[in-house]
Amino acid sequence: MILIAALLTASVLGLIGLGLYLEFRPRADLRNAANSLRAGLLGQLVLFVGGLIGILTLGYQDALAEPALAEGVSADGTTLGLGLAILGAGLPTALATIGAGIAVGPVGAAALAVIAERPETFGRSLVYLGLAEGIAIYGLVVSILLIGKIG
Repeated sequence: MILIAALLTASVLGLIGLGLYLEFRPRADLRNAANSLRAGLLGQLVLFVGGLIGILTLGYQDALAEPALAEGVSADGTTLGLGLAILGAGLPTALATIGAGIAVGPVGAAALAVIAERPETFGRSLVYLGLAEGIAIYGLVVSILLIGKIG
C-alpha cells in the first residue's frame, strides 16, 4: 500500500515538475517541445493510473477490514451525512475562488496596461478589479449561510 501511495505521490510531483520545466525553459524549438510534453504527460498518466488501479485492487481489503460502525456514527460522533454536508458547504467557496482567480488575471493585466497609458483611469480600473474579486466573496457568503443551516 505504501508503494502505491509513493507512486501516486511521485506522479503528482512529476506533473508539478513538468509544469515548472515547461513554464521556465527557453522556448527555442517548439516542435520538440510538443513531443517532449506528450511523452512526459503520457509517462505521468501511466504512473497515476497505475497507482489508482493498485489502490482499487489492493486497497479494498483495508476498507473491508474496518469494523462496522453503529448506525453510521463514527467514534467522534460525526455521521456520513454531516461530513458530506460540510464538504458541500465548502464547495461554493472553492469554486468561486477559482472563478475569481481566472477573472482577476486578465482584468488586472488589462487594468495595468490602461493605467500605464492613461493614469487618470486608475479608479475605474480598480472598480473592475473589485468586481472580479467579488465573485470569491459571494462564494464565501454562500458557504457561511450553508454552514449556518448545518449547525
